[in-house]
Amino acid sequence: MHYHRLRNTAQITIDGVRVYAAGDHVPKPVRNGLYKNTYEDAERRLLQQILRRGDRVLEIGAGIGVVGLVAARITGGRNVLSYEANPALEEVIQANYALNRERPQLRLKAITPDGARVIFHQADNVLSSSVHERREACRSVTVESDSLAAVLEEFSPDVLVMDVEGAETQLLSSAPLDGIRAIVLELHPHIVGEEAIARLEAHLEASAFKKVAEDRKTVLLERDAAVVSAS
Repeated sequence: MHYHRLRNTAQITIDGVRVYAAGDHVPKPVRNGLYKNTYEDAERRLLQQILRRGDRVLEIGAGIGVVGLVAARITGGRNVLSYEANPALEEVIQANYALNRERPQLRLKAITPDGARVIFHQADNVLSSSVHERREACRSVTVESDSLAAVLEEFSPDVLVMDVEGAETQLLSSAPLDGIRAIVLELHPHIVGEEAIARLEAHLEASAFKKVAEDRKTVLLERDAAVVSAS
């Protein structure tokens, strides 16, 4: 990390994908994570553990595009659909996509249960931006959304990747998850509370998803192959 900071390294390679690590459009916490190879590292590790060539991947919460690019490198870019609600990240996402041969489909919208417009709270540290109003938020914008049920029906993903800063409890509690083989999910009990997370985990278990790996706040859940085939 110190080497990169001293040189102000402009681009780095993570898990085979190239990304910008310097410049005004890369916030300092993200830059430090990229230099230390800790940016979204749990999601990247768990996703690569489960992903197969040709899988269709729905990513909700693209950040600066790294996880979606890792998925696209494995599955092929047209097989990855990434959503990002924060319009301030469009420039860096598109710049990172342009560095790579395989790139996801990108929709700059939120995902909600009903597809209605939603207030999105932006923070200078993009890692804390959320539909939940938090102390770190410094401005709020209204963004368009697509309903999760509609996107699942349209895109028919095999794998769902979700990092939505607390919105996971609302989104997944009523989502039709038939056909999804695996979920890589970052949990946020510090935002929504331990009880809400426990209810979500119980709901997913009742939907035949089993937790097979855990990496700090991120979990990998797999669904029994027979259940997926019957969906």
